[in-house]
Amino acid sequence: MQDERLAGLIATAIRREEEAYDFYMGIHAKVRDEATRDTIAFVANEERKHKAFLVRYRDGDFAADALRMSDVVFYKIAEYQEEPEVKENLESAEVFLVAAHRELRSHQFYTELATLHPPGSTKDMLLSMANEELKHKEKMEYLYANTAFPQTSGG
Repeated sequence: MQDERLAGLIATAIRREEEAYDFYMGIHAKVRDEATRDTIAFVANEERKHKAFLVRYRDGDFAADALRMSDVVFYKIAEYQEEPEVKENLESAEVFLVAAHRELRSHQFYTELATLHPPGSTKDMLLSMANEELKHKEKMEYLYANTAFPQTSGG
């Protein structure tokens, strides 16, 4: 990769994905519910995939447009619900809300980095990464809503 600034950004992004994986695995260790543990392990694995993508991108295996933008549902739950403290024996709903907040911060990180760059491949790649984080936030908010407010037999 020729551009030192881009290389620095990619290195930072790789570190953030590693930190996200470690964060989710830390929560995984604090949760008793097996379904929630499985979901958190899945999300942690998604962070591993992001890291692998970034490493391959850094090494020239992908073009800037390798990530495709897709539509995301904006539940905005994390924006309006306070983030729970990470502690032992988290309830499933708390786990998903913590994860939604983390994904929101990651989305904001990539979006803010993208604003620092002129139109081009670097900006496009950063916006694509921001979109990936927003998709994770969407999943976590969906899981939170369905766990915190389960459907009742009355509708």
